Amino acid sequence: MAAVPEATMPPASTRWTPAERSRYRTRSSGRVTAAAAAAIHYQRTPPLHLLTAASDLNPQPQDFFSWQFLELVASNLAPGVGPALVAFAAAAVLTPVAILVARRTGFLAHPARDRDIHKKPIPYGGGLAMFAAFGLACLVFVRSDPAVNVPGLLLLGGITAVVFVVDDRWGIPALVKLGIQALTAVAAVEFFGFDIRYLLVLPFLQVPNLGMFILPITVFWILGMQNTVNLLDGVDGLAAGVVAVTAVVLLVASAGRQPDVVAMSAALAGACAGFLLFNFNPARIFMGDSGAYFLGLALALLSIAGVAKVAIVAAIAVPVLAMAIPIADTALSIVRRRLKGQKFHQADARHIHHLLLEAGLTQRQTCILFYCASGILGAAGLTVFGHRKVLAVVIVLMVVLLSTVLGEQLRISSRRIPMPFGRVVRELLVGR
Repeated sequence: MAAVPEATMPPASTRWTPAERSRYRTRSSGRVTAAAAAAIHYQRTPPLHLLTAASDLNPQPQDFFSWQFLELVASNLAPGVGPALVAFAAAAVLTPVAILVARRTGFLAHPARDRDIHKKPIPYGGGLAMFAAFGLACLVFVRSDPAVNVPGLLLLGGITAVVFVVDDRWGIPALVKLGIQALTAVAAVEFFGFDIRYLLVLPFLQVPNLGMFILPITVFWILGMQNTVNLLDGVDGLAAGVVAVTAVVLLVASAGRQPDVVAMSAALAGACAGFLLFNFNPARIFMGDSGAYFLGLALALLSIAGVAKVAIVAAIAVPVLAMAIPIADTALSIVRRRLKGQKFHQADARHIHHLLLEAGLTQRQTCILFYCASGILGAAGLTVFGHRKVLAVVIVLMVVLLSTVLGEQLRISSRRIPMPFGRVVRELLVGR
């Protein structure tokens, strides 16, 4: 971040240093000057142009593939290599164990509902395997960072993964589940310091202190991410793959700033990738509510942790854009159910992934569509951090993959996708 101009910097004897979460003390006995207060406000709510300038990884065209630039990228991403590999290996080992235990104990998902796609009982327990893999990688590689409460994240994630196994096995009423999620979110804010304290909506519109709205806004964010991932878990490999893509996007956003966030994002992506070996169509195990709520909680808390050195709009914009389609699907589902006079938590088979299956896509094609869409939108979100030229290449490659894999399938399909802007999407993909 650019230094505060000399004229606004207070004398060394009167500069403040953090003492608590919301209080500050001075090393001198003198009163704090107005200039010192201005400097602190400037440091805590930096302008957007300084955020992007401070982290701009854009090389000059002639240096785009230079060794210096590649070394810079490698050094920034290096903290995530070990955690990703350990989490991937652990998930690849623990998931078959979960399958075996689930089969022997009868912990199975039976196709008893109209919206169920699978035709035979499938073991549950993937959520516990992913959490164990993620936790192991974090314990091995993540070091103490004042900006990230690693023990708090692991404790809350573990509680979520274990408690909602009960829901997978015996079922918990929807409102009780929502209450448990809310209590977990409140604990994250009040006891572990995961809170959204300020907003930078636009370069000229800042909310430097949310005050009494810190708790409700943060709880809303955590609950939204958890339930978005849960509603996304309707096709083999869909939720785990989209979360993995979003975690990679968070990793890139934090590269060079917060090594611990890089390591934990990599661990989350690695755990999802290891689980996908057994969850991609045809699935041999499901994550259940246990896994979906854990993954949503981890994404929400990691994005909040990324606020420590950037404005909240930049940190939150990345997962919001990467998961824009699932988030929009969740919002549309709530509206659709209310218009029909149904309860907002009443499940149905009218989600976007169900409509894509009805349009003729296979489960694998549907997953690829969501993965690429998440990657493209997440890459767009990363432009806030200055990664423009690198991400342009990623977007072009994913668009080519989308057009190649799905364009022909949509063209020959006799069914239409009844979704907002569905005709526009179809024309973009198939050209007619």
